[in-house]
Amino acid sequence: MQQKYQYEYAIVRVVPVVEREEFVNAGVILFCKKEKFIRMKYRLCQDKILIMKPDAEVEEIRKNLEAFRIIADGEKEGGPIASLDPAERFRWLSAVRSASIQTSMPHIGLSADLEKTFNTLFDEMVG
Repeated sequence: MQQKYQYEYAIVRVVPVVEREEFVNAGVILFCKKEKFIRMKYRLCQDKILIMKPDAEVEEIRKNLEAFRIIADGEKEGGPIASLDPAERFRWLSAVRSASIQTSMPHIGLSADLEKTFNTLFDEMVG
């Protein structure tokens, strides 16, 4: 029987006008404590964002999404937060915030192949 790992994931959302609470799914963060696995991937759908807010600062949003990826990957450019262990990085990235980049509440699941699960979630949630 193949071993399954419990994981948590959160959907990363771009919220162009925070007061309206409308969002575009832009990425996924997946974390598995047992395997010390954390991944973040994003795709910025500029057209959808500009429909919601024609004057959106798309390049600034892209920079913020890239900062999420850098922190998840633990790259030194991510500063002190990126040097935290994977669990602390996931908690920081998935914390509730009222900015233009937000995450869903974390969800849990079981997977025998974390990388495959991550890619499937990304395809399903972001497209």
